[in-house]
Amino acid sequence: MSRAFVKEEDDQWLHEIPGTLPALINYLTKENNGIRVYEKRMTIKNGVEIYEMSNGLSYSKDINGKWQIAG
Repeated sequence: MSRAFVKEEDDQWLHEIPGTLPALINYLTKENNGIRVYEKRMTIKNGVEIYEMSNGLSYSKDINGKWQIAG
């Protein structure tokens, strides 16, 4: 009789990703089932860099340098 096993998930939350653009792109690509996500443009609003990505969302870093979805 064979035994089934459960692989422990290595899921991460957005705020756990290092505060670099390559790390964000890698994370978003993984979350997008391997379909590459890329930066469309970067703007600065009230001194905050906002990255518009090809997945239709925009991202910025909070005061602690953690990624968040820009509102």
